[in-house]
This record gives sequence, structure tokens and C-alpha cells, in this order.
Amino acid sequence: MVCMETTTIAGVEVSRIGLGTWEIGGLDWGGISDDVAIATCLGAIERGINLIDTAPIYGHGRSEEIVGRAMSLLGRREDFYIATKAGLEWNERGVFANSTADRLRLELEGSLRRLGTDYIDLYQVHWPDTRTPIAEVAALLGKFKSEGKVRALGVSNFSVVQMAAFRFVAPLHSNQPPYNIFDRQIDGSIRRWCAANNVAILCYSPLCRSLLAGRVHHGMSFDPSDIRSVDPKFQEPRFSQYCSAIERLTAFARERYGKTLPELAVRWVLDRPGVSVALWGAKRPEQLDTVAGVFGWKLDEKAMAEIDRIVEETVKDPIGPEYLTPRVREG
Repeated sequence: MVCMETTTIAGVEVSRIGLGTWEIGGLDWGGISDDVAIATCLGAIERGINLIDTAPIYGHGRSEEIVGRAMSLLGRREDFYIATKAGLEWNERGVFANSTADRLRLELEGSLRRLGTDYIDLYQVHWPDTRTPIAEVAALLGKFKSEGKVRALGVSNFSVVQMAAFRFVAPLHSNQPPYNIFDRQIDGSIRRWCAANNVAILCYSPLCRSLLAGRVHHGMSFDPSDIRSVDPKFQEPRFSQYCSAIERLTAFARERYGKTLPELAVRWVLDRPGVSVALWGAKRPEQLDTVAGVFGWKLDEKAMAEIDRIVEETVKDPIGPEYLTPRVREG
């Protein structure tokens, strides 16, 4: 078993690497069989990962169902720390933020059913709904907690102002933003605010939607069913810039530490002050084999500065993950 680093969320011990399950949902990253997807969840547990992050939007419920089946097969609910989300709806026109009371109650019951459990360890608002007051959202999630259906409360993609508004009404235990070597928007006020207010940071996309996974290279193309086919980072001329950075970061990881690029990338996230967890996306068990190489070493200030220099010299036209932002709901 991996010698896993751990941290705590609302007093519960969790692995510092969590399994991100967007990929096993199957809609945005290419298909994967149920058996392989379930094996990926069980493989995470075998590697010392107990935090599994999912959401109804991932495969329109399939990801939660897969996680639920994995828990059922293992037969030990306590071995899993389940973090799921609410507040997104989808239809033929796209994806919309919706944190109305009716929608959140419907999503909670649906998630509990698909996961096959009577409680969720960490329940997160997936995106802020600008048409619903945050105080109302926080009050309702606080009610879910008092009912015993959720044990801790979190948000994702929230600003400092939005987190403060939530925390004024209900306990706030975590924030889940995008964060990686290329996407550093939280390095301003968000990371400092979370640290000052004892809010755990769970970083999604530490491998930057596979850019830092060690498999992406110049000249690659992506199937139209793959979300990377519309991701601005994977479009020229930016894609070549990111690929140049990847080549130099790969060489740096190998020559300085004898490590792979994903090991370097996730170690970078975990070594940033205030970061609690990095969510490692995978849809096959072998994609978790590199997890062991993340632990047992640290990046010093000199290495951090060299990584900064590589990115600054190669990525001249950076762009964040803004394209993922859901639409404002109608009515």
C-alpha cells in the first residue's frame, strides 16, 4: 500500500490525494466499461485513497452509480469518504447553475439513491448560482446537515465574497477550486482566506485535464466526444506553448528528482501552502500507479522558482478553465 499523506476535513482523516471521477462518468472523456470504472474506484482504495469526489453532472448520474457499486462490492462504507456536489442542471441547451431549494433537495435524494448510502461525507455546491441568494443555499445545506444526510459542507468555484456569505449562515468546511502548475487563480486572496478561516482546499484538475499527465505531446488531436477538443488550452497556438512547457517540465522532473511529470505536478500542488487535497482524475486503475511516487519527497523554494521560470518562458498566451463555467439559468 502507498504510504499516503493524510489531512483532516471537519475532524475526519482523509487522504491528501483523492480520486476525481469526472472521467468515469463517460460523457466527456470517452467511454469506459462499468467493470473498469468500478475497478478504478476499488484500485484507489487499495492505494490508500479514501476520498472519492463525484457529482451528478459526471455522466448524468453514472459516476455516482459507479462509486455506489464499488462501495457495495467492498462492503465497507467507512472505508470511503464520499464528496459529491449539487447545484447544476442540464438540458439540450447546456449546463446551468441552479441552487434553488427544490433543485438541491432533489439532487440530494438522487445522490443518496445512486450512491446507495444514507449519508454523504462532504456535500458541496458545484458552482455559485447568481440567481439564488447564497444565504438561502447555506441555510438549506445546514438543514441537510442537521438531518444527518450530510456530515460536512463545502463549495466549489466560489470567490472569497461568496464563501464569506456562505460561512456567515452555515459551517463551511471546504472549497474546491481548479489548481495546477498552469492554473493559479487561487494564489491571490482565495488561498489566503481559506487558510485563515480553516477551510480545506480540495484542488481539482491538478494534472490540468491531462496536460500534466505525461501523455500529451505536440500534434495530438482529440475525438469530438472528448472535452479537450473544445478546451482552449488544447487549441493552437496555445497547445504548442503548453506542449513546450510540458517537455521542459518533464526533463526537469527526471533530471532533478528522477520523477515523472505527473509526480512533479501533483507534488507541486500538495506543497503549496494551504492546500489540503489534490483530486487525481482517472478512469482506469493503472492510471493511479503513479500515485506512490508523489510521496516521500518535497519541492524546495529553488525548485518552485525553476518551475515558475519554465512556465513564464514557454506559455506566452495562458488561459484558465473559464470555459467550464455553467450558464446562468433561465427564469
